[in-house]
Amino acid sequence: MDGSRIVEPTQTETEVPDDLVRQFALRAAEHDRRGEIGFDNLEDLRKAGFLSLAVPRNRGGGGITLRQIAKIVARVALGDPSTALILAMQYLQTAGIVASATWPDDVRGEVLDSIVRSGALVNALRVEPELGTPARGGIPATRVRREGGRWLLSGRKIFSTGSSALHWGVVWGATEEDVPRIGQILVPLNSPGVRIEKSWHQLGMRATGSDTIVFEDVEIPERYLINFHDSRSNPETPALATWHTVVVPALYDAVARAAREWLVGFLEGRVPTALGRPLSTLPRFHAVLGEIDGLLLTNEALLDRALTKVEDGTITLVEAGQIKRLVTENAIASVARAVEVTGNPGLSQNNPLERHYRNVLCGRIHTPQADAVLEGAGRSAFEAVR
Repeated sequence: MDGSRIVEPTQTETEVPDDLVRQFALRAAEHDRRGEIGFDNLEDLRKAGFLSLAVPRNRGGGGITLRQIAKIVARVALGDPSTALILAMQYLQTAGIVASATWPDDVRGEVLDSIVRSGALVNALRVEPELGTPARGGIPATRVRREGGRWLLSGRKIFSTGSSALHWGVVWGATEEDVPRIGQILVPLNSPGVRIEKSWHQLGMRATGSDTIVFEDVEIPERYLINFHDSRSNPETPALATWHTVVVPALYDAVARAAREWLVGFLEGRVPTALGRPLSTLPRFHAVLGEIDGLLLTNEALLDRALTKVEDGTITLVEAGQIKRLVTENAIASVARAVEVTGNPGLSQNNPLERHYRNVLCGRIHTPQADAVLEGAGRSAFEAVR
């Protein structure tokens, strides 16, 4: 397998049914209030065959493309973005496993077969309490060591999206050696020694279950130690990082679109006694909606540009990062404007707009973050003229 870029699998037509999106939207407030994963949503997606769509057709999956992944994730996010984020990670990690030049074929097959057979969920577990995100560099404190002929894994990973819904965790860890090697450790999360600590108490995206997963001397088959290398090198492709910068902002753009739809309905239905007609008849609100639609139109163009350039292999990490940042900020600005003009109703928990606002703010936390994007873009610009 060529690991230099992710090759698009065979295309297939897929649509997320309207009734499924509506059902997710009806459940979203309760999942948000409880701060719990929407297992009912995930089961609906499993029954409808969506969890295995990123597996290639020759392995029994749907063979969907990046463009289709972004579209499906955005559709689900219109109903419940927390469920959509778990699905996005499922697709992205599946695509990464398929494309990797370093995963052993038998281990790759085991994971893909479980996804097709039972809708097993997989995600990368990378962030740590002390180190933070690996995008900022460093060596993980999560370690695997050889002891008595066995490999044992110990450590903890925070912000583990999907946590208790996951079957597989692809853990970023290091060997316990004088000179540590860094790599991926495939962990069946029902293994003895794995436990979940409830730690996800965020403002938004509360139903992602991004809790802490703790590993205490978890025995790991040697074949599940993947791609271990010197900490100064990384033989893996950056293509998966580029896919992240397209799919994740598409999700948050969908949150903004859901907020826009609520705003339109609110303005159409709100008839103040003194006015005697809907707020939607006032030029002030026409201008606000025009402003919001302009931001979302810009996002549509940016996301399409990103998808096209990924497809033809011409996108750079700098450009992908800038598009992720711009789409995210436009989505946030769009929802913020809706909140601003609706006053108390917009901030009421009786309406979904305040939840959309809390959720869309979380777009900024995903890698790459704005400061890194802007520094990289500026540095690249200066390098281009030297």
